[in-house]
Amino acid sequence: MNIRRLTPLVAALTAVTLAAACSSGTNANSGADGGGDNKTLTLASVDQGSIEDVIKAFEAANPGVKVTFTTSGADQYQAQIRTQLASGTAPDVMTVWPGNGNPGTTYVLAKPGYLLDLSDQPWAAKLPDSFKTVAQYEGKTYNALFGLNGIGAVYNDEALQKSGLKAPTTWTELLAFCRDAAGKGTPAYALGIQDNWVTQLVLYALAATVVFGPDRDFNTKLAAGQTTFAGSSWTQAMAKYQEMSKAGCFQKNPLGTSYEASQTLAATGKTLGIVQGNWIISLLKQKNPSGKFTMTALPATDDPAAFLMPAAAGAGYGVNAKAKNKELAIKFISYVMSPAGMKVFNEKQGSLPTLPDAGTTVDPGLKELTTFVQGNRTVPFMDQLWPNAKVQQTMLSGLQEVFSNQSTADAVLKDMDTEYQKGE
Repeated sequence: MNIRRLTPLVAALTAVTLAAACSSGTNANSGADGGGDNKTLTLASVDQGSIEDVIKAFEAANPGVKVTFTTSGADQYQAQIRTQLASGTAPDVMTVWPGNGNPGTTYVLAKPGYLLDLSDQPWAAKLPDSFKTVAQYEGKTYNALFGLNGIGAVYNDEALQKSGLKAPTTWTELLAFCRDAAGKGTPAYALGIQDNWVTQLVLYALAATVVFGPDRDFNTKLAAGQTTFAGSSWTQAMAKYQEMSKAGCFQKNPLGTSYEASQTLAATGKTLGIVQGNWIISLLKQKNPSGKFTMTALPATDDPAAFLMPAAAGAGYGVNAKAKNKELAIKFISYVMSPAGMKVFNEKQGSLPTLPDAGTTVDPGLKELTTFVQGNRTVPFMDQLWPNAKVQQTMLSGLQEVFSNQSTADAVLKDMDTEYQKGE
């Protein structure tokens, strides 16, 4: 998460979020390379499964325009985009995450001058203040944030009904649910942490309630040096993550399961659900068009009234400061942030719109997320407000090591503190 970076819309949230809105696999649309052709736009995205429809709608609204694009998973994308920008081979338009949590975020890409200042665009002034915080660098807007995303437990309604089990509403019920599901041969949740960005999502879903429930000002205190990861309730969130694993909440060999493979498990009923961002719903429906999927808060305590969900601006789009077709790139960004473009994107992706009057029909499976957002029961995707991308990267690789018994939760948190204290 590199979520996936909220309170009723505090930017932060996940990813994904992570984290972490991300995609699986790699898809390339062949065509011209955009070398200055004012009718050809090049684009790189992690929104596989939803960007395609937006591009089709944009091309239909602009006869003669051609968008050549690639989609890839978050890990691959983040490893490549800085290199492409530095070498002058980056596309005109690209996915950019909010805040400062990973190598492809607003702060990280805007600071060296890789992104075009979009502050003069009409939509920039309309972003809620919580979104502006993570769409801007030094007071200038560089990121077109079109969707609000959340992280929680997403259930395959049909598989859940067939199992005879009910979605848990407390921590005690969650552990029993996992044991019962495993006993029936259908694990509760798919977990694809072969892609390391996925490791954060369960932790963020737990930390929302465990860390920020008792202290909404935790991030402020962390920034002020009044607390640390290793000396706080983050240790409890880590412990609960491990307890879920021991209770059989996940399928065998999560480290050998990719993000895409985890989608298949949840979509086809091989697991009862998956802990992910709401963007997963559209991907699950691609694999199971007749399926119905419902998102709920992941129980972290036995007090449902105190549950919080990670929710915040999801990945948006920025314009390459050295774009070969800058005018068309801005036109595409304007379309994404228009009511027509936002409606296509949000409905296909299953996200909530960042701007009012977008005319978006929200997926019924997101009713609980919508309720939490409206009730101010959300917190930002944790990494979006951290001072540098290394903190999240340390957490992601560290969690993989915890699952492979090469490290401990305490060691990971201490390493995160070390990176956090280095600042920007």
